[in-house]
Amino acid sequence: MQIWQQIYDPFGNAFLSTAAAAVPVIVLLGAIGVLEMKAHWAAIIGLVAALAIAIIGYGMPPTMAFMSAAYGGAFGLLPIGWLVLNIIFLYQLTNEKGEFEVLQRSISNLSDDRRIQVLFIAFSLGAFFEGAAGFGTPVAVTAAMLIGLGFSPLRASGLSLIANTAPVAYGALGTPVIALSAVTGLDLLELSGMIGRQLPFFSLIVPFWLIWAFVGFRKMLEIWPAILVAGVTFAIPQYLVSNYHGPWLVDVVAAIVSMGSLALFLQVWKPKKVMNHVAPDWSSPEVEEVHEHPADQTSTAAVLKAWMPWLILAVFVFAWGTPQVKALLDGLWVAKLPVEGLHNLVEKVPPVAAKATKEAAVFNLNLLSAAGTGILFSAIISGLLIGYSPAGLVKMYGRTIYLVRYSLLTIACMLGLGFVTKYSGTDATLGLAFAQTGWLYPFFGTLIGWLGVALTGSDTSSNVLFGGLQKITAEQLGISPVLMAAANSSGGVMGKMIDAQSIVVASTATKWYGHEGSILRFVFLHSLVLAMLVGVLVFCQAYAWPFTLLVH
Repeated sequence: MQIWQQIYDPFGNAFLSTAAAAVPVIVLLGAIGVLEMKAHWAAIIGLVAALAIAIIGYGMPPTMAFMSAAYGGAFGLLPIGWLVLNIIFLYQLTNEKGEFEVLQRSISNLSDDRRIQVLFIAFSLGAFFEGAAGFGTPVAVTAAMLIGLGFSPLRASGLSLIANTAPVAYGALGTPVIALSAVTGLDLLELSGMIGRQLPFFSLIVPFWLIWAFVGFRKMLEIWPAILVAGVTFAIPQYLVSNYHGPWLVDVVAAIVSMGSLALFLQVWKPKKVMNHVAPDWSSPEVEEVHEHPADQTSTAAVLKAWMPWLILAVFVFAWGTPQVKALLDGLWVAKLPVEGLHNLVEKVPPVAAKATKEAAVFNLNLLSAAGTGILFSAIISGLLIGYSPAGLVKMYGRTIYLVRYSLLTIACMLGLGFVTKYSGTDATLGLAFAQTGWLYPFFGTLIGWLGVALTGSDTSSNVLFGGLQKITAEQLGISPVLMAAANSSGGVMGKMIDAQSIVVASTATKWYGHEGSILRFVFLHSLVLAMLVGVLVFCQAYAWPFTLLVH
């Protein structure tokens, strides 16, 4: 087939082209957030809109457009859908046996204050799973845990999404930063260090923001010492590891330090007013205040049994995330399948790329090394250890597939939409619109990263998508390209809470499928405001002393 070059202003008018490029995003978010459609229908309609704009508006050959949608759909099922299916399988196994009830009581021994439970699980523990696996794992795990502790689906989903921000840039053992270095040609350690001089500020802010969103400002202040401990002990290792070691273990080390420090601190400090009841939803009174709590008589053996599946999960997820294990498993079996009718047939052109560059389209069928496979093994082992028979595991797996069937369809369509926008160039049109902001570019360039993650569902994908554009635009404006490439990733982390993929993962983990619009409405303003705050920081790094010192 003939090579097709992307066109970023197909209508000869920047405003009209940008408006056309935004149609799929507006259709998708409007269908979910305003019309409150079921997520799978909204995703299907959004995908149709993306295909129509790509083919009719941008002149993309129909075969390429449909193959890019199929490629995205396949990627949505593996690795993302595969991960979601198996983490929900593990949750179903533990919930069916009553282990979550024991888990709840054990966390109450750490603190029976709901605010501290959210802090420990959604922020500190979630960061560990982000660092080890990424790609939806932390939201799925923490939302499921919060549901097991008695939180409402909206609370469990919304709070898990807000918490899963500051660690995202170093998720999956630094994958977003590694990808950013690969597409920009910028030094990996310089990028890691720059991001590590931006995000620690938000590692301090996000835990306060999280509890504020949960119970309000006044009740957040009642536990400010615990929040400060969790944030500071995450932010400092995040800065040190990212600047003096690299991107690989940033989240893992910071999360372990944060969890350990918070647990030790709670041995010597308790909130004066304990909140151990959560109202059904945000329209009800937030909490009841309780000053005494009966002693928990749960045996140590029962507590260890309740935590065992999650500890096994952590071991498998971490092992599957290491380059050595990935290489070993890929050496056993992996299939790299070029997408017929798409691979190397689409060219990015200036100004998005420095020169005409062919876009690869190779589906990596790496079932053995996929994070979801590690989760499946951990679920099988855990299931056997807590009393399931092999036949019982098979039966529960079938029930889980039925439970997440619409979620898998939604994720496939969402990723199909994202890949259509990537290969058609509509996402680049949106990025170029932000790039026309001149001296304000450090602020708006950060929002490009936010937009990229909101569209693709991945900080890695956003960095691949817009990393080159950030570098080229920064060089044209005389701004540090390392600063703006890093800003793409740092700004992108705030888009993680509103991307459709994460919202569907959260709704599936909380068994609240069909309420994605409610979740989106709750987190959208938090996402936008936090992204703008990242933009302000990057703007100050570009122009204002002493923030400029953080650039070097």
